[in-house]
Formats: sequence, structure tokens, C-alpha cells
Amino acid sequence: MVHGHHHSHGHDDTRLPTTRLLITMALNFAITIAELIGGLLSGSLSLISDALHNFSDGIAIIISYIALKLKKRSVTPRHTFGLKRAEIFAAALNSGVLLVITLYLFYHAAIRLINPAVLKGDLMIVVAGIGLIANVIGTWLLARPAKNSLNLKSAYLHLLADAISSFAVLLGGVAIYYWNIFWVDPILTILIGLYILKESYHILQGAIHILMEGAPTNISIDEVKQAVESLPEVNNLHHIHLWMVGDNDIHLEGHVDVEDMLLSESGQLLNKIEHLLQDKFNIKHVTLQLECNHCSNAHMIGH
Repeated sequence: MVHGHHHSHGHDDTRLPTTRLLITMALNFAITIAELIGGLLSGSLSLISDALHNFSDGIAIIISYIALKLKKRSVTPRHTFGLKRAEIFAAALNSGVLLVITLYLFYHAAIRLINPAVLKGDLMIVVAGIGLIANVIGTWLLARPAKNSLNLKSAYLHLLADAISSFAVLLGGVAIYYWNIFWVDPILTILIGLYILKESYHILQGAIHILMEGAPTNISIDEVKQAVESLPEVNNLHHIHLWMVGDNDIHLEGHVDVEDMLLSESGQLLNKIEHLLQDKFNIKHVTLQLECNHCSNAHMIGH
């Protein structure tokens, strides 16, 4: 039997967007204060809910930043994979907190529907407009980094949800100011909450899947097996384990049954399989054990 192990040491696509995160965090805490004061003065529940979402955004960005820093730490004997999953924990924490906040706002929206309150639409329009501008800037700052990180995607969705929320509150303020439609405020809160609930659930589901060492949803083990077995030197691939340590960090281990061959030939085969898996499936960490089930004498050699 021959054991092969391969790591791809390509460049990390997720760089620390330090300045963008800090600017976005400052914007969110500033919006939180403005909308909280504006919500209390106008009596708008949707404005207060937007303020709470912005506050959670600021906390989410702090958590995301800490997680990114932890991810960059070197591998140690006690953490042989490093702290890559700090990002995944952050994504789960951020989305979980957002779920709780949304359910809390649903409760207050239901009370407001039963007992409508008189609101100041003009103040809602001004404060929500300021919040919308700031949230759009924050969303734009994190849009690109969020593409390659579940952690940053959770923070990005916080901001996107707040941008939509601020726009809805602004429209609600217009309806209240011109037509005295006060029930639109709790209705907007519920609609915004449903959207946030859906997005947060998907992020939480993805984070838990990675923490439970699930296989990537876009890779079929049958397709991996078929690709490796298409090589003429390979009889079959079995005992396959496929899992994710973090975002875009896919690992595979398995046993490969081959015909009898020289050590130099086995090394070439291992390299061929590893490049095949990386090029076709983006699997960058491969551990393979070569077996010759038809050989009378088996040897264990490190590769």
C-alpha cells in the first residue's frame, strides 16, 4: 500500500478588508443611534427595528473581523487545521442572533397591529433616508469580499437586509405622512422580518453543515469516483471521505485500488489524481492510500 498526501498552497482569495470593515462598522453604529432616537421621537416600530438590525450589523462586523484574524493564524500542534472554522462559527453566531432579533420584532409588530399608534411620518422619512444611504454604502463596501466567505456573506446580508429595511421604512413614512396609514408600520416590520428570517436560515444551515463536516453540496461523490476510476491505472476508488474545514477548503481521503507498479510510477499516479481532483472539483487537500488487491506482496511506503 502506498500513502499519498497533498496540500495545495495557493493564494488565499479572502484578504482582510480591514478598512472596509471598520468604515462599515462605524456607519452602522452611527445609524443605530440616529434611528433609535428617530424611532422613539416618531413612535415608529419599524424605525426602531431598523436601528436594532443596524446595531446587530455592527456587532456582526466586529465578530467577522475577529474571525478573519483568527483564520490567518498559523497551524499549531494543538490546532492542526489552524483556526479556519472561526469564520464558520462567526457566520452561525451572526445569523442565529439575527433570527432571535427578528422573532422579537414579530412579537412587537403583532401588538402594534392590535393597538395602532399615531406616528410622525416626516421624521420617519428623514431618518430612514439617512439610514438608507449609509446602508447602501456599507453593502457596497462588503459586496466583493462576501463572494468568497460565508462569514463575510452573513455580515453582508445583515447590511443588505437593513438597506431594504430602510427603504421600506422610508416608503412607510411617506404613506403615514400623506395618508395617515399607520398600520403600514407593523406590516413593514413583518415583511422585512420574513426576508431576514429566510436569508439568516440559509446561512445558519450552511454553517452547521460545514461544522458537521458535511460534503460540499456542489460536488457529487459518485462523480469524483467516476473521474478517478476513468484513469487507466485505477481499478476503483473506495472508502471515500469528503468534507469541508472552512469556506473553499475541501478535503478528500480515500483508498485507490491499482495494479502492481513501481514506486516511481505510484508517485506519478498520485500526482495525476491530485491534479485531476483539484482542476475538476477544486479539492485542494487530498490524502490517498494506494492498494494492490491482486498483489501477493504489499509494501507501505511514505509519499
